[in-house]
Amino acid sequence: MPDISGSTGRTPETHVIDFRAAEQLLNARDPRGAVKLLDGVIAAHPENTAARLLRARAFFAAAQLRPAELEFTIVLEREPDNAFAHFALARTFERRSEPDQAKRHYRLAAALDPNPQYLKAARFES
Repeated sequence: MPDISGSTGRTPETHVIDFRAAEQLLNARDPRGAVKLLDGVIAAHPENTAARLLRARAFFAAAQLRPAELEFTIVLEREPDNAFAHFALARTFERRSEPDQAKRHYRLAAALDPNPQYLKAARFES
């Protein structure tokens, strides 16, 4: 049966391979290539939070901040205790010069996980 893009032969195993390949592309600094692979994975499995988080990271790396914000927000709707997603969303807001929104999510990340990077970014003393 064809997938959303109209190609045939797409199976759950193929989507796992695409997900892993997208991870490699992101690590190799090809975020746009990663997004392209993840589009098909998410079209077939829109509930897959891991794929959405990876696509959010890829959008962020490609400086596509609005799509990154949307994906991080979807992840947080499903996993409100995901400290990394809060931290990454905060970085997205920071890059968009929205410091109040960034501060809120940095603090949520630090409250959920005492990771030193999250605590430093949260600046609780200010």
